[in-house]
Amino acid sequence: MDAQGRGRADDVDPADQWVLNPRTGEYELRLSPSSPESSVPGPRTAGPRTPGRRTTAPGREVPPQRRRRAEPEAPVPGRRGRRPEKKKSRGKRVLLWTGGSMAFVVLVAGVGGYVYLKHLEGNVSTTDVGTAGSSSFKKDEAFNILIIGTDKRTGEGNEGYGDKGSVGHADTNILLHVAKDRSNATALSIPRDLIVDIPDCETTQEDGTKKVVPGSSGVRFNQSLGDLGRDAGCTMRTVKAVTGIQPHHFMMADFNAVKTLTTAVDGVDVCVEHAVDDPKSHLKLPAGESTVEGEQALAFVRTRHAFGNEGDLDRIKVQQQFLGSLMRKMSSSDTLTSPTKLVKLAEAATKALTVDSAIGKVGTLKDMALELKKVPTKNITFTTVPVIDNPAEKVKATVVVNEAKGPQVFDMIKNDISFTEVEQKQKKEKAAVAARLKGEKSEPGEVRVRVMNGGAPAGSAQQELAYLQTQAGVSKSENAGNAPADLAKTTLEYAPDQADQARALAEILGLTGAAMKPGESVTNTQGLPTMTLTLGKDFKGAGVKLDGSVKKPDLDTESTADQKLCAS
Repeated sequence: MDAQGRGRADDVDPADQWVLNPRTGEYELRLSPSSPESSVPGPRTAGPRTPGRRTTAPGREVPPQRRRRAEPEAPVPGRRGRRPEKKKSRGKRVLLWTGGSMAFVVLVAGVGGYVYLKHLEGNVSTTDVGTAGSSSFKKDEAFNILIIGTDKRTGEGNEGYGDKGSVGHADTNILLHVAKDRSNATALSIPRDLIVDIPDCETTQEDGTKKVVPGSSGVRFNQSLGDLGRDAGCTMRTVKAVTGIQPHHFMMADFNAVKTLTTAVDGVDVCVEHAVDDPKSHLKLPAGESTVEGEQALAFVRTRHAFGNEGDLDRIKVQQQFLGSLMRKMSSSDTLTSPTKLVKLAEAATKALTVDSAIGKVGTLKDMALELKKVPTKNITFTTVPVIDNPAEKVKATVVVNEAKGPQVFDMIKNDISFTEVEQKQKKEKAAVAARLKGEKSEPGEVRVRVMNGGAPAGSAQQELAYLQTQAGVSKSENAGNAPADLAKTTLEYAPDQADQARALAEILGLTGAAMKPGESVTNTQGLPTMTLTLGKDFKGAGVKLDGSVKKPDLDTESTADQKLCAS
């Protein structure tokens, strides 16, 4: 551009214009007086020059040079100098979620600057999914994001992957549940070959009109996207039909995402137990640890012939291991302290993404990023929908939900129950709930309680009521019908002045302190204050004592994001 030899203005790397503000711990967009126009898109300003500001081109202003702080005075001899102020440590975790041909990056919380964030927003494609998802993002609630990787071929070099001419099926699918208190998260993989019933779904056409795509019964899950013009909203509805879990939002990407994103972070570390030489995916790796990026990274997560039984379930395990490694790489200091990497990653990620309209705005993406980065990687669990081979097939090619394990996994996610042990939270809660059982207990005849069915088999409330009245001596009890919502665990809600009654009933029923919920009393049919016993899905029958806990089923696949595993 001039004698300094820095090149034309159009060639300026956006990362070179981001500097770390030591006072806030955030990256900020700065232009020096001699800098060319920013390559980051943004509105132009016109008008007279403002005193104290300098312009580099007509209508473009840059902030005035800041005055350099005076050097601090040396302390007077014999007196202590003021202790230097400690800088606050601000943890910046950037989460990257990718599986197969899918990627999800949350970066906007790590870089500042409204203009640049608006630029990133312009990179993201959006889809109107209507009532299939939520109309907004709520920062104070648990939320579910359906992450979809399609097998659609786009871009140069992708001819060897996916089905030729594919409209883009739901090839890789992860339902990410983030807990309300942000202490944990669960990433549930959904096999593409899972046999499901796809419900009718309304889609929005390019001209804005609505079209209802009819459902299909007994088909593969991956047909919930692409076939018959189905969009991501149809996939969200299918997840709800299969699991009972409502996806609030979706994020989708194709093959190019893995290649561009792994290149942006200088590769991802992977491990294999045995050397790999797969001619179908062109993946070649020595035994042990390697770093993969670009084409090789895509081959790693796409291959299904190098690991296990060469099936989709084994590939899912490899993808989960890859995702855990990628998250660790994204949270490393090498990435978080590099403006160049952060900007390249932001550009690559947003260009690769398609999201629902509700989260396509810059403010919403930033809010979501701030919430996601609160979750520690050690408390992010990767698991897969429990399945068994399709009994209707002689040649096993598809799977169905394992009804002995699947519903319990789905219920844990719906009820915001962690798959990992959140130690700090558990220590605090353990002491609090244990205290609820300590103290005086009323006589059974003094206990007033109404019984509701909140997920137990039909008739359970009446059966438990009969037991309480005829065998346990709790004569002041009554049936209050069905609860407004199903619960995984039985609960007993009571007012503070009913604690002695609550302890007596807990002893009779075998309830733990965790099942006891201090709250408010209600009025019974006689107009007297009474407690509320709500029978959950853990109810084992009238008179059978409860332990108040949910035992996690034995899962075939489960890992956490902080574990370093080798594919086999």
